[in-house]
Amino acid sequence: METKKVTKSEAVQVSQKFSTFFVADLFFGVDVLNVQEVLGFQQITPVPQAPKVIAGLINLRGQIVSAIDMRRRLRLPPLAADKSPINIVVRTSGGAVSLLVDEIGDVLDTDAATYERPPYNLQPAAKELIRGVYKLKGRLLLVLDAERTTELA
Repeated sequence: METKKVTKSEAVQVSQKFSTFFVADLFFGVDVLNVQEVLGFQQITPVPQAPKVIAGLINLRGQIVSAIDMRRRLRLPPLAADKSPINIVVRTSGGAVSLLVDEIGDVLDTDAATYERPPYNLQPAAKELIRGVYKLKGRLLLVLDAERTTELA
């Protein structure tokens, strides 16, 4: 996997905390400051003629929130029928959006020295959503760009 190193001045800017989650075997992190809340399975109301990545709408204590199926967004096979997705509600410039993910991880405090730009060989569906990666013990943390993830046009 070929990656480009970032300079120390760039690295200082990218050291932060991430709320982590899994989609299939991919390990993602989203800036913890963008996370509004994490919820178990919520009833989803389908939206006719919505883009395929939109699973539907959820009612979040009176606030109607779009739910994006991250497996569809990343062009991955659907979640097993006997499993329910988990909602990570993130704040974006367009308002709150729920990301449907497989499993929730922990909040990680990252080390700026382990940050790199996204690898060139990421799948195209993932590459457009990833801001960078952190090298952790035994795996990579893919930094998800919440704004790009919720842009569907």
